[in-house]
Amino acid sequence: MSSRGSDGEASASEPELVNLDPTTTAVVRGVVPMADLRDFFDASFGALARTIGAQRITVLSPAFGLYHGSPEETLDLEVGFVTDRAVRPEAGVVVGSLPGGPVARLTHFGSFDGLGSSWDRLGSWMRERGLSAGEDRWETYVTKPSPDMDPRDLRTELNWPVTD
Repeated sequence: MSSRGSDGEASASEPELVNLDPTTTAVVRGVVPMADLRDFFDASFGALARTIGAQRITVLSPAFGLYHGSPEETLDLEVGFVTDRAVRPEAGVVVGSLPGGPVARLTHFGSFDGLGSSWDRLGSWMRERGLSAGEDRWETYVTKPSPDMDPRDLRTELNWPVTD
């Protein structure tokens, strides 16, 4: 359910609490300056496609970016996919995982430029309910971006684990 305004600006669904099972992932990990984020994603997806294809691994999810800690001048992140089994480390691609348990989630509608405000909204929603946010959080890129698409058509799922 979108709350996109009539002006076409980015918006988000109502936050919700979901319970997830842990998953195995194939990822490329790095500590990346904010300015180099797009290049890191592009290079990571190339390496992931080659390695996953060569090892005949099945991808079970859209792409995601898992962020460790708070964003600063650099981001400590993993870019990858949920897979049906562990990847053999190769060409910078390694085994990772997404955590299980309670996760606060909302879906962001629109360009990536508006993700910060959706993350802020999810954090506020968690605080209002007395939920403690985990150190790590991830974005699942439900809509695969392409150069010729309207950025308003992008959907990004924001996932923030809840700690005790």
